Amino acid sequence: MKLLTVKEFYQGYEEMDGQSVVVSGWVKTKREGKEIGFVEISDGTCMKNIQIVMEGSKKLDLSFGVGACLMVRGSLKLTPDAKQPFEVVAEEISVQGDAGADYPLQKKRHSNEYLRTIPHLRPRTNLFAAIFRMRSVVTHAITDYLYKEGFTQIHTPFMTSCDGEGAGEVFRLKTEEFFGKETYLTVTGQLHVEPFAQALRKVYAFGPSFRAEDSNTTRHAAEFWQVEPEIAFCDLQGLMEVIEALCKHIIRTCLEEAREELEFFERFIEPGLIDKLEQVVSTDFAKISYHDAVKILMESGQDFQIPASFETPIQTEHERYLAGVVFGKPVFVTDYPKEQKAFYMYLNDDGKTVAATDLLFPKLGEIVGASQREDRLEVLQRRIDECGLKQEDYDWYCDLRRFGSCMHSGFGLGVERMLRYITGVENIRDVIAYPRTPKNIMF
Repeated sequence: MKLLTVKEFYQGYEEMDGQSVVVSGWVKTKREGKEIGFVEISDGTCMKNIQIVMEGSKKLDLSFGVGACLMVRGSLKLTPDAKQPFEVVAEEISVQGDAGADYPLQKKRHSNEYLRTIPHLRPRTNLFAAIFRMRSVVTHAITDYLYKEGFTQIHTPFMTSCDGEGAGEVFRLKTEEFFGKETYLTVTGQLHVEPFAQALRKVYAFGPSFRAEDSNTTRHAAEFWQVEPEIAFCDLQGLMEVIEALCKHIIRTCLEEAREELEFFERFIEPGLIDKLEQVVSTDFAKISYHDAVKILMESGQDFQIPASFETPIQTEHERYLAGVVFGKPVFVTDYPKEQKAFYMYLNDDGKTVAATDLLFPKLGEIVGASQREDRLEVLQRRIDECGLKQEDYDWYCDLRRFGSCMHSGFGLGVERMLRYITGVENIRDVIAYPRTPKNIMF
């Protein structure tokens, strides 16, 4: 007899009335009466549970606790008038592993703060099971889109000898004796995937990035995931078209393939969530220059915590105001001052701004950072000096401009930020399996 998942039972139960079945999973609830007992089990493959019924002389031992892992043999019975369309009448229960009275998830509801203290158990809750199923859908949607669009995936290194962003917020590894030079955990795969774009045209890296930023906000983690496509013969305008298409594909896939999870998030996390997502995929993203965006912010009359000005970067509160209030939809902000962006971004003709864009989402802020890359050797070398970096550390990167350079562009999309928008979950710690934040690395 084939051992089906809970999801498979719900997909085919109508043809299984009266058949012998085997159900397995973890106990969510149990109720025991004099003549009949009920147990609900889940295996995490979908939002639903299966109700197990013990009745009459066939009533079985219910001494196991909530959280126990069971394998149940019985017969499936259709219940079209009940809340659940079927149940399993148990004939035999095998306890694969009991949980005991000290199982931490006895209650139906726990705070997210408490659940962060037991990251190894929180996937058994409805919320986190749904979040991580959704994360799987999002990552699949990303790779599916890029594969169908002809991108080649490149596995870039996690250890590097150069600071990709030039910001100095890197984790230094104690490997100088091993490698013969200072080494870091990568901040971005961009610099290492970029050479492949000038050989394979359309490529991407997809993996974790590490940033030693001492920040305890809902937006920051020391380890996070991003997808980083790079495209040869592509300018900033063409890049924004790719970014918009990818974002819409991700959200559309979630709407089509994870509807039950979205309905759950809409009920318990963010009312109106599904309508919000449907509007994103059905409308064109807006576009505005950095100069015009700052001007709008300065003239808005809003009491921002950090006042908007041309001398300071756009803050998260500014980003949310622009996307959520001014435009009411995702918006590309373009042409940032060169001082605010990395050395590798293409210097515009004005000599003051770069061909860069951040994509801002309502309620969230920046979700994508992107730019046309500087393909002129002399300009790139000057920018490396201006940013206080060592030319010798980037000589290999400059080779791409010495040997067959071409116009090219790329971006980084944060997986956790996209997940926060799709699920409505506010804290980045709740969309990463094992969050790494300052003073917090449990195991």
